Amino acid sequence: MNTDVPDDRAIDAIGNGELAIVIRKNHGRYHVQTRGREIPCALSSRLRKTFSYTTSDRGGKPAVVQGVKEIRGADPVVVGDEVRLVDAGDGTGMIVEVLPRRTRLSRTAPGRGAFEQVLVANANQVVPVFAAAQPAPKWGLLDRYLVAAEAAGLAAIVCITKTDLARPGDGLDRATAGYRGIGYPVLTVSAVTGEGLEPVREALRGRVSVLAGKSGVGKTSLLNALQPGLGLRVAAVGRNSKGRHTTTNPEMFPLDDGGFVVDTPGVREFGLLGIPEEDLAMHFPEMRALVGTCRFRLDCRHDEEPGCAVRRAVMDGAISPGRYRSYRRLAEDLR
Repeated sequence: MNTDVPDDRAIDAIGNGELAIVIRKNHGRYHVQTRGREIPCALSSRLRKTFSYTTSDRGGKPAVVQGVKEIRGADPVVVGDEVRLVDAGDGTGMIVEVLPRRTRLSRTAPGRGAFEQVLVANANQVVPVFAAAQPAPKWGLLDRYLVAAEAAGLAAIVCITKTDLARPGDGLDRATAGYRGIGYPVLTVSAVTGEGLEPVREALRGRVSVLAGKSGVGKTSLLNALQPGLGLRVAAVGRNSKGRHTTTNPEMFPLDDGGFVVDTPGVREFGLLGIPEEDLAMHFPEMRALVGTCRFRLDCRHDEEPGCAVRRAVMDGAISPGRYRSYRRLAEDLR
């Protein structure tokens, strides 16, 4: 089991406050999980402030607070954060410290320009979920998810559901073989027949996995097959009476076998925040080794420049035309 997920031994090793993981937040209230129980928490006001201090003088007097500034904008706590809390004695707690984040998955906050919105902290992997059919997979969207995972330093596992609906000649085997050739694990599964369930269960076990996929791809059925009732709980998060998502707040759901799945309702695409266009090729594994080998070195945009090593690799069959088209579309988006 992956030790990045806090367990009771890790909690017992913490002296200053109890260690917990934030699984849900809503309107300034946070729900954390610790020792297998869920606790609603408030946030210490100190976490919303920064303090400036006087410097010590020659007399050895300790530094004192000189000024206090309120932190505005981003919430200092997100789902997936590991925090320390103190027990309020009434079944609730107060978050007093946020531990350093190992990873973070972000997007550009709606209506705020380049303002970063951290969606999930401390995830291990992104799991894009696509259906083999009904609806047909959109490989360009998968490429966007994979680039977002690469940029965040997260592993990615591609999950293809509804394999019972796949038909010969639909191109699915060729497409999945292409992604495997790049180095991405591809799991194929059917919630109807049960084929492929165990490899998916093993891939999620002991990990914090962010699920990415549009409605209709069979995510609910898959999660219900993996753990009865889990898919229904995930599907219910943030939906109104018409079944539409009303929030973009992710929520973490514990797995019986260990680990968590994180659903990101309302977030259909991960914005490629903070990736300069000139660095985009570095997030395509099959292009990475070619960066800097073009005639124009690092100035090449891999578009129409003569002597482009990436375009040559496409013509030679080393890079798929579909992946190259995804690269060009994403490059246009980043301009």
